[in-house]
Amino acid sequence: MSLSRTKRISSSSSMRSSSGSRRLSGFGPGQGGFTGVSLSSSSLYTGSNGHHHGLGAPLASLSVNKSLLAPLNLEIDPSLSMSRAHEKEQIKSLNNRFASFIDKVRFLEQQNKMLETKLELLQGQGVGRSNVEPLFEAYMAGLRRQMDLVNNDKTKLDGELRNMQGLVEDYKHKYEDEINKRNNLENDFVILKKDVDSAYLVKADLEDKVGALTDEINFLRNVYDEELRELQASIKDTSVVVQMDNSRSLNMEQIVAEVKAQYEEIAARSREEAEAWYKSKFDQMSVQASQFGDELRIVKGEVAEVNRLISRLQSEIEAVKAQRASLENQLAEAEERGELAVKEAKARTRDLEDALQRAKQDMARQLREYQDLMNLKLALDIEIATYRKLLEGEEDRLGQQSILNIQAVSTYSTKSTNGYHSNSSSPAPKLLIKTTETRDNSRYSTH
Repeated sequence: MSLSRTKRISSSSSMRSSSGSRRLSGFGPGQGGFTGVSLSSSSLYTGSNGHHHGLGAPLASLSVNKSLLAPLNLEIDPSLSMSRAHEKEQIKSLNNRFASFIDKVRFLEQQNKMLETKLELLQGQGVGRSNVEPLFEAYMAGLRRQMDLVNNDKTKLDGELRNMQGLVEDYKHKYEDEINKRNNLENDFVILKKDVDSAYLVKADLEDKVGALTDEINFLRNVYDEELRELQASIKDTSVVVQMDNSRSLNMEQIVAEVKAQYEEIAARSREEAEAWYKSKFDQMSVQASQFGDELRIVKGEVAEVNRLISRLQSEIEAVKAQRASLENQLAEAEERGELAVKEAKARTRDLEDALQRAKQDMARQLREYQDLMNLKLALDIEIATYRKLLEGEEDRLGQQSILNIQAVSTYSTKSTNGYHSNSSSPAPKLLIKTTETRDNSRYSTH
């Protein structure tokens, strides 16, 4: 049912009400009576019980004596006019509400049509996969690949770290072994240095002894020469004395020669023994000095070799320390890079999960809104159907009872003889006549 039809019904009802009021306006208090009652296409007749009934056939106009009629005081029922006004206002408010509902229904129908179109488009796309999900999946797959690469790099770096730790441990053990060797060599060096010092002291003592023996030999040689000179001098004196004692008839020359030979033999033997002892001592000291010199040279060579080994080990230790520091720095940087990459991957994963959660929440919110709109549409459809039924019922009621005329008529009971009315009349109570016009323009009256 449209809004124009409702307005047409209300306007026709108002016109009929005004016509009914105009029809009854002739019975005001200023009139002395009435000459007749016109009921348009239907008339009244009085039955045996005194009630008037509407007939389909027209009746002749009723002649009434004006002198017998008393003035009537007819008024329209105020409750009826108030109910009519209330019905008009209610119909207006219903029309306004219905118009607003119509606009709202049109808007909701447009929204519903748009949502149905979107739903058809979404259903026509396949299994409901949007274009955003493949992008998210591709991005997440890329992030997973990056995470796998990072994990592989981390595994590789962990292996390299373990290898480096093994190398560091090996170098550490080597370093400790070299430190132990160095300590042992330093101990050996100290021992050898002590031996060298003792050998040097022995050499110095031997040199001092050689000097002392040389001085002693020289002193003994001088003493021997002096004794030899004294002996020669004494022999010479003895020979003089012997020459003086020729009276004894001794062979002094032979004796002197024997003594001289004996002393010379003793001196030669002493000289030989001294020279042999000195030579043996000198040879022994020379041998010992050469041995000590050889040992000193060997010790000096060993000390130089130990010093070179110590310097080489120190350089190797410094290189190992530098390599260890570099490996530790590389390991720390690799761990930082790995942790940073893992943190970035986790952050990206969290961002993607948050974005996916937000997308799911938006989708759920849109579905809820769509469900709310569908529920609202269903409620509005139900309300519209209810109002349609109410309006159709009201339209049927107004169609069956569109014009209502109420008349108050004073009736008199008359006695007729041979078709003439007598002059005697008795007043009767007032009668309310309600004339109703139906949809097919037929009228019926009730009282």
